[in-house]
Amino acid sequence: MTIISKGLCCGVLLALCAAGTSWADETTSPPSNTGEYLARAGDCVSCHSAPGGKAFAGGLKMGSPLGNIYSTNITPDPETGIGGYSLQDFDRAVRSGIAKDGHRLYPAMPYPSYAKLTDANVKALYDFFMKEVPAVDQANRPNEIPSYLSFRWPLAIWSLLFTPSSSYVNKSGHDADWNRGAYLVQGLGHCGACHTPRGIAFQEKALDDGSADYLSGAELDAWYAPDLRGDLRTGLGGWSKEDIVDFLKGGHNKGEAVFGSMIDVVNNSTPYMSDSDLNAIAVYLKSLPATAAQPAYGYDDATTTALRGGHATQPGAATYTGVCWACHGYDGKGFSPYTPALAGNPVLLDNDPSSLINLVLNGSNPLVVKGTPDAYRMPQFRQQLSDQQIAEVVTFIRNGWGNQAPAITAADVAKLRKSTDPTSDQVIILKMR
Repeated sequence: MTIISKGLCCGVLLALCAAGTSWADETTSPPSNTGEYLARAGDCVSCHSAPGGKAFAGGLKMGSPLGNIYSTNITPDPETGIGGYSLQDFDRAVRSGIAKDGHRLYPAMPYPSYAKLTDANVKALYDFFMKEVPAVDQANRPNEIPSYLSFRWPLAIWSLLFTPSSSYVNKSGHDADWNRGAYLVQGLGHCGACHTPRGIAFQEKALDDGSADYLSGAELDAWYAPDLRGDLRTGLGGWSKEDIVDFLKGGHNKGEAVFGSMIDVVNNSTPYMSDSDLNAIAVYLKSLPATAAQPAYGYDDATTTALRGGHATQPGAATYTGVCWACHGYDGKGFSPYTPALAGNPVLLDNDPSSLINLVLNGSNPLVVKGTPDAYRMPQFRQQLSDQQIAEVVTFIRNGWGNQAPAITAADVAKLRKSTDPTSDQVIILKMR
């Protein structure tokens, strides 16, 4: 078993998503075209492409409390795409969530973050999509929302309340790297769309570092997007700037590896960014204080000794020695950079076990960095292990090697097993905390 870390309103709002489509043009260096670079940094392809479909042609199915919606064609096709958009039309769609014909976009399009883009960056993106992206004649699929719920005028009120009215402004008292990192994280990278908890109107509780809620972790799509603040046990308090850069560049660092929908970000976006921008992101993230005082993790070798001596009797220990130890070791330290550590892993230490349960049940999607597949990936144990067995082994690793995280139950596993059943037509809906 390979555990891997990472890694809207019409009264109710929409799911945020990630697709399994890679950009066709794989390169080994950051794009020289400014617009293409920005599109990479914003990971536009992940949501605006269906698995196996043409890049940017739309068609990705996303769940919503109102019904299913489909992402739109943003290639320059004049009939089915955005070929008829002027720069002003494009700007309104990207930064204000208003389409050319005036209808409001659902905030599955992260325009509350994109509102912070500069005029120059919006212009560069427009030029890229209009001049560099091949036009694809593919009609947009109609949303599967009942007509009595499909009115969008409440989105105007939602946008007025929760969308910034101006671009990002550099903060005095911080250097150029910090401000560049803040711009990328808050704006183009829209990191808060996944990593910030939601409020009663399903808005992000914070859009910048002015609130401790910002990037403090959130549950979505049966995963838990981790805390990116300075918390010692559950956040990035134990990561160096170099660890963050390594993680974004290759999906691994000294003890952890990417999982969940963050895999699509690494497959399509962050490895194509410059070292200076990745460093700026790391500078900004490392500046965010912890949300709560937490003791530093301390390794305890009692679990290692018991496993190696065949004396571990806790529920879940037998399953661990049967299917997990070969990848993660009796010592829980993994084999960097191939398989991540379980000991002290922030994802294991978090109170929310969603990601761990999901990984054991369903495994991990392939990580493909600039066309090169990762050698190892988490297999799925949906068929091999019962709900009780999974609950026991996840509880075992959450309490081994000094981890000290809460236990989980078979009912927790059963609930997530049902919601992620690959034979079901159900589309997972974003769960707000």
